[in-house]
Amino acid sequence: ILLIVPTTSLVEQMYKDFEDYGWDAERYCYKIYGGAPRNTDQSVIISTWQSIYKLDRKWFANFEVVIGDEAHQFKSKSLVNIMTKMADTKYRYGFTGTLDGTQTHKWVLEGLFGPSYKIISTKKLQDAGYLAKLNIKVLLMKHEPQKFDLYEDEVQYIISNEKRNKFIKNLAHDLKGNTLILYSRVATHGQVLFDLINIGNRKVFFVHGGVDAQEREEVRRITETEKDAIIVASFGTFSTGINIKNLHNIIFASPSKSRIRTLQSIGRVLRKGNNKVSATLFDIADDTKKGSRNNYTLNHLIERIKYYNEEKFNYEILQIKIG
Repeated sequence: ILLIVPTTSLVEQMYKDFEDYGWDAERYCYKIYGGAPRNTDQSVIISTWQSIYKLDRKWFANFEVVIGDEAHQFKSKSLVNIMTKMADTKYRYGFTGTLDGTQTHKWVLEGLFGPSYKIISTKKLQDAGYLAKLNIKVLLMKHEPQKFDLYEDEVQYIISNEKRNKFIKNLAHDLKGNTLILYSRVATHGQVLFDLINIGNRKVFFVHGGVDAQEREEVRRITETEKDAIIVASFGTFSTGINIKNLHNIIFASPSKSRIRTLQSIGRVLRKGNNKVSATLFDIADDTKKGSRNNYTLNHLIERIKYYNEEKFNYEILQIKIG
């Protein structure tokens, strides 16, 4: 069996989950990422796709089953290449909580795995008590009106705005429970937020692509036992698949319009834990529009609100003047 996951963190998490379920993971499972040897006698291989996509067909010929975790990512050329090398693999399963909403995306995945089935919606899982209830607070930052010709100029203005970053710091410190703050750019935003927030006695973790898998798994494990930890993490490392049941709040600190990224990120906070029945998303958005035309990231917010409506999430929009 070949189990393909998108990140090194999810290799470690999947292995640990198998242990927690009571299975003899050490006997049956083998982890591949980084410099680990690619060959083993163990029957279940858990690997990142990055570690195996360049291997030849002979290596893939031994597998009778392939499972794609976070299967929405399998539209990429490298993952299609892997599945093409496994054309004779009889059993093919892909699992995901999110597609991007386009028919083309669905067709690509069905070409790799077979017909798609939507088993159940997030709303039904919430109503049945399997997932936490979600409250969304859209915090719309009202800036001094100004026009940005380029999207990049607007983003740089937003992530370097001292008042905005201090607002995020104060919000994180005021919230009760464990909080995940998601950002896009490590040096120019993530590091800035971490330095602002990492004061006092609370446990504050900084996670980005340069943090190795074992350390990320340790952050996840520690947070499960904490009551007021703060994780400042990049979207790339913590928006998909990471399972922290004891997570109460999530803050979107950076603009995004991706349907998959938005809904996957929300999924981080929906796991139910001990005495946890609800969670809150703080979606920080920015209004800098001058005249009648919306600024770029305000249009991104409009896209995210469409996703919230599609998923039947409850949300409220609160305007906050910081300009």
